[in-house]
Amino acid sequence: MSDRLPDASLDQVFRTARTRNGWTAEKVSEALIREMYDLAKMGPTSGNCLPGRFLFITSEAAKARLAPHMSSGNRPRTLAAPVNVIMAYDMAFADRLPELFPHNPGAKDWFTSNEALTRETAFRNGCLQAAYLMMAARSLGLDCGPMSGVKLDGINAEFFAGTTWEANFVCNIGYGTDEGLFPRNPRLGFEEACAVI
Repeated sequence: MSDRLPDASLDQVFRTARTRNGWTAEKVSEALIREMYDLAKMGPTSGNCLPGRFLFITSEAAKARLAPHMSSGNRPRTLAAPVNVIMAYDMAFADRLPELFPHNPGAKDWFTSNEALTRETAFRNGCLQAAYLMMAARSLGLDCGPMSGVKLDGINAEFFAGTTWEANFVCNIGYGTDEGLFPRNPRLGFEEACAVI
């Protein structure tokens, strides 16, 4: 059994962490990006299917390609962030199941000729992995600014044409500032969002 994380860790990842709109100019190293992924990949997915795919955008040239596909309100904060991550999922994830889920050699067959199940599984587990990536970023001292104000068709055409990857949303990652920080919004209480039966 694991020990409970200290309160300072819970604060950093959940309780006092904020969605950031402003960013310092400090770069995020590729080594830190790799460490972030290496933490996130350990999060659970159904059948260890791991459909999450992540395109880390750090160069000015790549940011210029992304910018037209962001909503006008999100474009400035996207360009200012050190890293933009296109959170995506791979519709061909099942091809890797013989490697990733070896104790069931027939797992790939679950998805053969079942596009609805493939899409549902890719999307659900890709969302999980995107959330794990954000929690990993926070755990490593980075801040996140996830955004759904994006033109997914444009992003898919610009970055994923000819592949089996599909974009879900974009998340800015770096060292946040209080610039444009909104007051913390309310959260639903346990009784409003949960039940125990």
